[in-house]
Order: sequence, then C-alpha cells, then structure tokens
Amino acid sequence: MPAYLGTVLVIILVIFILLILASCIKIVPQSQALVVERLGAYIGTWGVGIHFKAPFIDRVAKRVTLKEQVVDFAPQPVITKDNVTMRIDTVVFFQITDPKLFAYGVENPIMAIENLTATTLRNIIGELELDQTLTSREVINTKMRASLDIATDPWGIKVNRVELKNIIPPAAIQDAMEKQMKAERERRESILRAEGEKKSTILVAEGKKESAILDAEAEKEAAILRAEAKKEATIREAEGQAQAILKVQQANADGLKMLKDASADSAVLQLKSLEAFAKAADGKATKIIIPSEIQGLAGLVKAVTEVAKED
Repeated sequence: MPAYLGTVLVIILVIFILLILASCIKIVPQSQALVVERLGAYIGTWGVGIHFKAPFIDRVAKRVTLKEQVVDFAPQPVITKDNVTMRIDTVVFFQITDPKLFAYGVENPIMAIENLTATTLRNIIGELELDQTLTSREVINTKMRASLDIATDPWGIKVNRVELKNIIPPAAIQDAMEKQMKAERERRESILRAEGEKKSTILVAEGKKESAILDAEAEKEAAILRAEAKKEATIREAEGQAQAILKVQQANADGLKMLKDASADSAVLQLKSLEAFAKAADGKATKIIIPSEIQGLAGLVKAVTEVAKED
C-alpha cells in the first residue's frame, strides 16, 4: 500500500473522531432544556450551559422550550343550556414546567390540550344560557383555566391563561340581537330626548317664574317709591299750609298789636270784629248771628255813610 494512502486514512479517521467528539458536546441556550436518554432510558434533563454525552449510547430525546407559548384553536361548536348552538374559538397560554413529564406524559401535547379545551368548553357552556354565555366571559375563562391546569399538570404543562377569542352565535340569533340592540338604542334615545325636553320645560318655567318675581319686586319698589313721593308731597303741602296759617296768625297778631299801639276805641274794634265775621262767612254761610254790639255798630256805620252822601 502506498504511504500516502495510509496518511489519507489517518486524516479521515482523525476527522471522523473529531466530528464524533463535536457531536457529543451540547450547548443548551437560555429558556430551553434537553431530555437525554441512554440506550433508550431517561437519564436526565440538561439545563442552560455546556454538556457532554457519551457517543453512540446517549441521545437527545427532546428539545423543550421553557418560554410561555400561545396556541389559538379553531372555533368549536357548543350547545348552551337553552339549546342554542354557537361556535367559540379559544386562545390558551401555557408553559412547560417539567420537560421530562412533557416528553413522556402524552404523545401530542398540543392536540391533547386542544381536545381537552373543547371538552371543557362544552361542559361549561352546557350549564349556561345564551345571555349568560355572552356576558360571562371572565367566569368561563377562569373555570377553563382551572380545569385545564389540573388536567395538564401530569404532562408537565402549566396553563397560565385561557381566553375566549370569539363567540359566534347563529345568524338568526345575531339578527335578533341586532334588532334588540337597535330597539335598546332607540329607547335610550327616546329617554334622552324626553329628559332634554323635560329639562328645557323646567328651565323655561323657572325663567318665567324668576321673571314674574322680578316684575313683582319691581312693581313693589315702584309702589314704595310712589307712596314715598306722595307722602313727601303731602308733608310738604301740610308744611306749606302750616306756614300759611302761621303767617296769617302772625299778620293778625301784628294787626292787633298795631291797634293796641294806636289806642283804638271800641268802635274800631267792633269794625274789626265785623270784618272777621265777614271773612268767616266767606260767601258760604247762609245765616250769620251777629252780636248786639256789632249790630249797633253797623247802624252807626250806616248813619255815618248816609251823612257822608248828603254832604
């Protein structure tokens, strides 16, 4: 055999050995785990870091992702308590907590979760009526999560959350619901319109009431001002009359004082008395009783007048 052929064989053998050794070195990244078997039997789970396996007898049975995963299942037909068939699709959030149980617990974990979800959903919806189903999503989600979490625990899976993505009732039910919603909106619109008209009527009535109150107050103030003005005029008129009377009395007093200062005799005094009676009559009295003393004075005045005319 030529020498170079031996060299080539040695090189090939070295490369083969290096490849085998390289395949025995495993580096596990973050959030992953490797399930390792030796001669078909489980020997351990490798976490993050570098690991070495025996060639030919050890193998990686399953690479498991430890991150939280989301699975969106197709709509499932369900029947409510009042015999209404609808379709509901769900979204399941789960995380693998035990790679060994996940690898050996069930053949197809995702399919198992899907079938388990459909069965649990039918059981829960079967106990609810249509209206309860449409308004109790949170209750349904909580019950499904609890049931799935318990059922998937032997598979090394933890169900963190379950959501009803969509609820699709039959077309006839959808039409009835739309009509009901339309009627409800129209009812609310009528109520709002009636409340608006009521508030408008109340505001108008309050405005009229306030206007009437203001008019009454204005009329009251005007009446008070008129009464005060009338009172003021009456007071001034009374003051003027009092001043006039005072002046007349003052004039009479001055006249009497002048007569007294002039030493007027009885005849003059009687004449003044006669003038006073004439003023008292003022053309209004029909009968005046004159004292005898004044009657004598009147006769004297008449005689004097006649003598004056003869002259």
